[in-house]
Amino acid sequence: MTKKELSQLYNLNKEIALETKRLKEFEKTAHTNISGLPYIHTIMDTSIAAQIEDCKTIIDAKQRAAVAEYNRLMRYIASIDDSLIRQIISLRYVNGLNWTQVAMYIGGGNTADSVRMIHNRFLSIGK
Repeated sequence: MTKKELSQLYNLNKEIALETKRLKEFEKTAHTNISGLPYIHTIMDTSIAAQIEDCKTIIDAKQRAAVAEYNRLMRYIASIDDSLIRQIISLRYVNGLNWTQVAMYIGGGNTADSVRMIHNRFLSIGK
C-alpha cells in the first residue's frame, strides 16, 4: 500500500471537519429575525436551507466513506507481521499523529526520524 492510499482516512476526516465547519456557518446565518410578528421569530432563507441539506448529505457520504476506509486500513494493518510497524502505521494513519507523537508513543529511544525511516523502509520493500 502507498502513503497516498494510507492517508485517505486522514484526508477524509479533514474533509468532514471542514464540511462540518461550513455547515455550522450556514446554520448560524440561516435564520433572519423578524420583529413585531406574533409567534414568528425567525424565517429561514430557502437557499441557505438547501445549502444546509447539501452539507448534511456531503457529511453523511464522507462519513460512510471514512468508515469503509477505516475498515480497509485496519485489515491492511492486521496483515502486517511486525508489531512495531503495525503500531507505527496505526498511530500515523488511524490516529493521525505526527512523527514526533508517534515516536513518543512508541518510546524506546525512537525519534521522529527513526520511526519515519522504519515506516518508509517498510513501504518501499512492500512495493
